[in-house]
Amino acid sequence: MSVAGRLPATRMNLIRATRQLAQVAKGVQLLRRKREALVSELFRLARPAADARAEIDDAARRAYPALWGALATRGRAGLAALSWPSRDLRVEVAPGSVWGIPVSSIARRLVFARTLPARGTAPASLGPAAAAAAARFEQFAELLLDAAPREMLIRRLGEALSQTSRQVNTLERRVAPGLQQEITAVTRALDEREREERLRLKHLQRTLTTPS
Repeated sequence: MSVAGRLPATRMNLIRATRQLAQVAKGVQLLRRKREALVSELFRLARPAADARAEIDDAARRAYPALWGALATRGRAGLAALSWPSRDLRVEVAPGSVWGIPVSSIARRLVFARTLPARGTAPASLGPAAAAAAARFEQFAELLLDAAPREMLIRRLGEALSQTSRQVNTLERRVAPGLQQEITAVTRALDEREREERLRLKHLQRTLTTPS
């Protein structure tokens, strides 16, 4: 006997489905713990990230007006000439992992902010507007670079949290109910088969005990 479209009604299948249901329950517990840990980590990073974004926004509000002032004073060609030669700004990235999620952090980088002598340009030829714009954008770039690993970690944690929630929902709403239905169907089929066997045995006993 078999349940239509379901597991064959055998005790081995019943044991196997029961074990799978227990494994699903353990998996749900582990995923819930992981989800709680991810939420806790996101809350821990939320305030520093919000402060960093506000600081970046303030730096951008200061940098771009300074750039407009420098463009008004020097023009695009004049600023391009002052920016030569360009610097080779390299960043050393180190791989890492947080709750099994691959992330990267900045292991080493150059300092963007420079003094006037370090720029290699005479202050008189640079001018206050261009110097202010350069200083503002160097600070802006440093803030962006400092915030980049944290922003990447928050995005990865958010993606992992979303995936974990989907896995929990799938196990709880689809896999576990499906297994429970299988267990119920197989159990009913086995009980029915057992009743049929008892009735058949009783009928056989009555036949054997009835005098001919």
